Amino acid sequence: MKALYGESSDIQNWMALVRKVREGFPGLETEEALLEHQNTVLKFMGKKQAVCVKKEDTIAGVLLFSRNRNMICCLAVDPEFRRQGIASILLQEALSELDLSSDVTVSTFREGDEKGTAPRALYRKFGFIEGELTEEFGYPNQVFYRPGNSPAAY
Repeated sequence: MKALYGESSDIQNWMALVRKVREGFPGLETEEALLEHQNTVLKFMGKKQAVCVKKEDTIAGVLLFSRNRNMICCLAVDPEFRRQGIASILLQEALSELDLSSDVTVSTFREGDEKGTAPRALYRKFGFIEGELTEEFGYPNQVFYRPGNSPAAY
């Protein structure tokens, strides 16, 4: 398995995955929000900041990242494909495209939120540490950051 850059022709399969996992992502509750997210994904695809892992014609995992903000924006893996290293493949690819001499950030769920157990462990594995408590879409989150010039933890 390897990470591939998403292309506009992937958008329907990409959004099929997003729809499947949307309950775990505050801000994707409505059709309007999903359409807005789809437009965002297409913009990221156009900038080569959208990566995915495919299993045949199915998109098993997706990740959006921002070079300008030096951050991981969104990471999701299809429940049928979890615990196969897909999130690590995606995160490793994104980190290879970001400026590791500066802090890399990601917003995830807070300690004690069951939705955050797997993502928090993944980010720690890659050298991220806990940062400030925040809210996104009215949901309590926490910023994790990977300090600039950290040795590769993966």
